[in-house]
Amino acid sequence: MAYQKLIIVGNLGRDPEMRYMPDGTPVTTLSIATSRKWNNPDGSKGEETTWFRVTAWRKQAETAAQYLTKGRQVMIEGRLTPDKATGGPKIWTRQDGTAGASFEVTADRLVLLGGRGETGGAPGTAEAPEEYEVEGDIPF
Repeated sequence: MAYQKLIIVGNLGRDPEMRYMPDGTPVTTLSIATSRKWNNPDGSKGEETTWFRVTAWRKQAETAAQYLTKGRQVMIEGRLTPDKATGGPKIWTRQDGTAGASFEVTADRLVLLGGRGETGGAPGTAEAPEEYEVEGDIPF
């Protein structure tokens, strides 16, 4: 048996986008940025940001759409979903002619991180508990 698990802890780059499949199944797309920082031998600082496009289904999709907003920190456990054409990340050409790649992830587990003061939400909006975990079925 083969198995893969990917854990991502990052921040949402934009608000979640929720839609419904023709059979009524909710699906939400998240854009998550992870960052890595380091000090170079010459004393300068280095930084690398990697973007992931995460798809959540059913209850996870509803929870993500309800509680997540741009800038909110989240942990995703899931699996990479390779591009059917390349077997790797989805690759495209940006408007400026440079190459872009998207790492596609299907969420198996979603955990909202950070307290109420870290959500970026408007006062009086519904908030998730400090850590709110949702596990759910996926449609395949």
